Amino acid sequence: MGITAKELAKKLNLSEAAISMALNHKPGVSTTTRKKVLEEAEKWGYDFTRIAYRHPVSGKIYFAIFKKHGAVVADTPFFSEISEGIREKCKEKGYKLNICYLYGDESLEKQIDDIRYSDCIGLILLGTEMKKEDFEYFKNLNFPVIVLDAYFNWLEKDCILINNDQGAWLATDYLIRRTKKQPGYMHSSYTIPNFEERANGFFNAVRSHGMSPSKSIVHHLTPSAEGAFADMTAILEQHEDIAPCYFADNDLIAIGAMKALLRFGYRIPQDVAIIGFDNIPMSSYFEPSLTTVNVPKRYMGEMAVLRLIDILHAKQFVPIKLQVGTNLVIRKSV
Repeated sequence: MGITAKELAKKLNLSEAAISMALNHKPGVSTTTRKKVLEEAEKWGYDFTRIAYRHPVSGKIYFAIFKKHGAVVADTPFFSEISEGIREKCKEKGYKLNICYLYGDESLEKQIDDIRYSDCIGLILLGTEMKKEDFEYFKNLNFPVIVLDAYFNWLEKDCILINNDQGAWLATDYLIRRTKKQPGYMHSSYTIPNFEERANGFFNAVRSHGMSPSKSIVHHLTPSAEGAFADMTAILEQHEDIAPCYFADNDLIAIGAMKALLRFGYRIPQDVAIIGFDNIPMSSYFEPSLTTVNVPKRYMGEMAVLRLIDILHAKQFVPIKLQVGTNLVIRKSV
């Protein structure tokens, strides 16, 4: 006969309540304790048929949008589609969802404590703007954390992110093959890992065509349509050199720059060809429509929820990195 929950509590020197929470995947115990209880329960023959593993765990899934210097704007189409994927998958699986903001300032520790002592059973964390030091506050949470749109080798959390390098390489390779000219780069003036990975993909594609990266004109533009328009207008007013074609770090940069170029009499794509990244809805109806890199944004949100539910019900945890591929959407700007 297998071990009972009461006997397991005595063997592990834990309360019966802690054993119950761990076996039934309820909040209130750490990931380490949960793992230990499940491993010992299996070792000593606990009858797991008493537990309906796929029933929703009591509590809410939290989706936290981390904001630090303004590169993340949650009401943009990119982040709205991720949020929608999370919302729909939570609804489908019977989990309640709470969406909140976390601000990377001196109050961050208190903000995280508010989540720690809430009804949160698992956290999906939008880490686009996060740096190494920001993750220190999330190390000891007693529920699983899925990091979206960021990855660090040392981070022992599940990470779901875009293959930025691949997407930028595909875009730049297409731009060069289409125009037969040295591409310029509309690079974000905000430094975040996603854009640095895209820079790597851009310059690797330039090299693969036997071109010198040093000959590519680089403009540093604000990663919003309004900011990029203002920055590109200033560049044009100062009569700086303009490349015959550009890869832009995101669609908002591309669209803002296109508006400025069109205002100054440039024809797109005849005078300047441009390709963006993200495939936001605006890219399809801007005139001329924007060739861009498509990111399966809703799918990223859905996968984050599914992986979180898997962890909540799993007997053991091994962190994974899920890198989502991209594809080109060919329109009229190239």
